[in-house]
Amino acid sequence: MTSPQPAAPPADDKQVKETVEYAAAHPDVEQPYAELGLKADEYARIKEILGRRPTSAELAMYSVMWSEHCSYKSSKVHLRKFGDFVTPEMTENLLVGMGENAGVVDIGGGWAVTFKVESHNHPSYVEPYQGAATGVGGIVRDIISMGARPVAVMDQLRFGAIDSPDTARVVHGVVAGVGGYGNCLGLPNIGGEVVFDAVYQGNPLVNALAVGVMRHEDIRLANAKGAGNKVVLFGARTGGDGIGGASILASESFDDTKPAKRPAVQVGDPFAEKVLIECCLELFAADAVEGIQDLGAAGISCATSELAANGDGGMRIALDDVLLRDPTLTPEEILMSESQERMMAVVRPDKLAEFLAITQRWEVETSVLGEVTDTGRLIIDWHGDVIVDVPPETVAVSGPVYERPFERPSWTEAVAADTVAAAGLARPEDGPALGETLLTLLGSPNLASKEWVTNQYDRYVQGNTALAFPDDAGVIRIDEATGLGIAISTDANGRYGYLDPARGAQLALAEAYRNVAATGARPLAVTDCLNFGSPEDPEIMWQFAQAVEGLARGCQDLGVPVTGGNVSLYNQTGGVAIHPTPVVGVLGVLDDVARRTPSGWRESGLTIYLLGTTRAEVDGSAWAGVVHDHLGGVPPRFDPEAEATLADILINASRDGMVDAAHDLSEGGLAIALAEACMRFGTGARVWLDELCERDGIDAFTALFSESSARAIVAVPRSEEIRFTDMCTARGFAHQRIGMTDAGESEPVLDVTGSFALPVARLREVHAATLPRHFG
Repeated sequence: MTSPQPAAPPADDKQVKETVEYAAAHPDVEQPYAELGLKADEYARIKEILGRRPTSAELAMYSVMWSEHCSYKSSKVHLRKFGDFVTPEMTENLLVGMGENAGVVDIGGGWAVTFKVESHNHPSYVEPYQGAATGVGGIVRDIISMGARPVAVMDQLRFGAIDSPDTARVVHGVVAGVGGYGNCLGLPNIGGEVVFDAVYQGNPLVNALAVGVMRHEDIRLANAKGAGNKVVLFGARTGGDGIGGASILASESFDDTKPAKRPAVQVGDPFAEKVLIECCLELFAADAVEGIQDLGAAGISCATSELAANGDGGMRIALDDVLLRDPTLTPEEILMSESQERMMAVVRPDKLAEFLAITQRWEVETSVLGEVTDTGRLIIDWHGDVIVDVPPETVAVSGPVYERPFERPSWTEAVAADTVAAAGLARPEDGPALGETLLTLLGSPNLASKEWVTNQYDRYVQGNTALAFPDDAGVIRIDEATGLGIAISTDANGRYGYLDPARGAQLALAEAYRNVAATGARPLAVTDCLNFGSPEDPEIMWQFAQAVEGLARGCQDLGVPVTGGNVSLYNQTGGVAIHPTPVVGVLGVLDDVARRTPSGWRESGLTIYLLGTTRAEVDGSAWAGVVHDHLGGVPPRFDPEAEATLADILINASRDGMVDAAHDLSEGGLAIALAEACMRFGTGARVWLDELCERDGIDAFTALFSESSARAIVAVPRSEEIRFTDMCTARGFAHQRIGMTDAGESEPVLDVTGSFALPVARLREVHAATLPRHFG
């Protein structure tokens, strides 16, 4: 145990008197509740709860814990829909659901996996490197707090227009932050997304996902039970960085008239977190921890109030025993600080010596702050005076819940009517024009190669990565003896979300579900990060409500539960909101990662099949956006029955060795999927579309660029064709032979018979050039 560095008592006489006793005796002291993000009625409610005005320390706690970012006060009423649409069958593999730091699912063999995605959007715009880095650190600590060893991370990034002067600043900082922190932790980054769109110009999205592994018996929960048990803070010292980040930075919109928010951004130290991971795992192995909570948003305010509220309801700590980097911090600042790499544990007295010996062995600074009580009160002392005396559930659980008004935007009907057909957008009319269109899309920012980004990440550290970007999903081996593994994919399409928030959320779910199945994994569970504009705008709230219900219904249709996630609101600048962007992550399980299926073909002579039906669905498509800068109409239909059947085919075909490659069809349609499958291992293909066009009643343009869902391409060895097609026929699922893989005599080519022939080298040249051209 490290001797605490005493925190200096505040020099200001008025602050010295800010005790509970003083607050009760001086009810008329003006307090800066509005500056801390509280509304007048919320401040009045705090006074009603306490029967007096709050102390400045209590006000600090309530302000951060009642912020939008921490309390979900505008989203709670809608998030309940996830529970409304859950069936008993969906929870069969669910070990820990929503409400804890992260969800946990059973993947068999006594193994459990925990995973979650969260946002760090606003900090990553203010200070891109540290904003993104601490986003990774924060989500990894959520995984640690469940008792798991982190095994992988992913990132979902959305930036402004690629040619905007400020985009390069944000991109360079965010990518360096994600890579720098994750690489230093020794965690493989196995996938994610990178999207450029002017709608994110002043409000980039940085969502981070982490996944961890544990045995069933190792699951830990965030609660403080057992009167007399000790409350211990360990990890990095508390500093002045990140003060009020949750309430001041993450719970309101950007506005040029307001002061700079850089001090609200946390500063991370990945090496300290790496040590903290190993220290926590040894503490868990020694059974030295009764309850544990990471210190992320709202810092000590969150950790103490949540642990107490989830336990026996009481805790008393001495705040001046907190180890500080800056001894001049006030009690309010200590409570609001979001300094990184910190954890709070509840420890039995008979285990305290062992706990301290382990932390000392790892050179992790530790201080015993107090103990669990049965008083039902959270009491915090400062140099012998009581500065906080509150019912902890009023801070952490029963904060404000708003049923904010929502209404369908008046412009939605006009947007829906503005379809590609109604707009009369010119389409390529001959073969060479179709080929040029493919190259245009392939080099567009959102479809171009992301290797400039992913090459800055370590994808294979730890040696358990079986698949990673650019494959459809990341795959990690969990058990070396059996080959048991997991696959994860995250997806979102803000353009679809703008056209129809409910269907946009469902299509994001469908794509992630399909990507996981394409690797051969059985989809098991969902996490989500819901990124929207201001909840005070009824039209934004309508978008949010629609997206949540759409996602909840979609999860029920596909039989996968939402295990947890994050809501990020106020993503707008100057009154202009981002597109509704619900990021959906799907986790699947593979019995043996040796049987995983890559997204591209390796050899000649394989038969290419298109699975699914192609319809004239190009509204909101990559083609409409890239070629015509058009966004209107109705997104592709969501067909959960077809998605489930397609997934079943992909999983069984992978398990039984019927396919050598599988790739889902999404943005850019069949044309982009074929190009990516060719580029994956440098093997070309000869493709014919006549039979497909005749069967589905479409033309070559639609066949190549439609974004109809529930589709995939697979490469089938000739020896497996009969078995494969019989399986598809038995399930009544549309399948069409459309080509053969061909390495080429001189060079590999993507040859669409009667339309165009493009060397794979040319595809790669166009695909690889875009991001380096803009970012160096």
